[in-house]
Amino acid sequence: MDKLEKPLDAWREELSDEQFHICRLGGTERPFTGKYNDSKTPGLYRCACCDAALFDSETKYDSGSGWPAYFQPVSPEAIRELEDFSHGMHRVEVRCARCDAHLGHLFPDGPRPTGMRYCINSASLKLEPRDA
Repeated sequence: MDKLEKPLDAWREELSDEQFHICRLGGTERPFTGKYNDSKTPGLYRCACCDAALFDSETKYDSGSGWPAYFQPVSPEAIRELEDFSHGMHRVEVRCARCDAHLGHLFPDGPRPTGMRYCINSASLKLEPRDA
């Protein structure tokens, strides 16, 4: 996958204020406010910044956390995992492998078959609905 790099000012022009804050500055949307938290629409969730395929609705589940949750990405190469020690915690940050957008965090308390919970901000995603 080809890397996509742009200056911060270019991202600021292309993204909404919320998307820029979350994707480029590592922010987080408030729980239960994201447009995809309760979505049941079948489809492919892509990066809001670079359109890379990240998660499939087949792996989405209701974690009760207030953010969209998936038990695995579309492929291991779609994301990057980084250690995050912010806010006095040790977590695993999830980023888009193509453009380095902050997506959310990964927790080891998800359902089978992986046991993982990719807790992702709606603002970092865009849904490509699957034809029914």
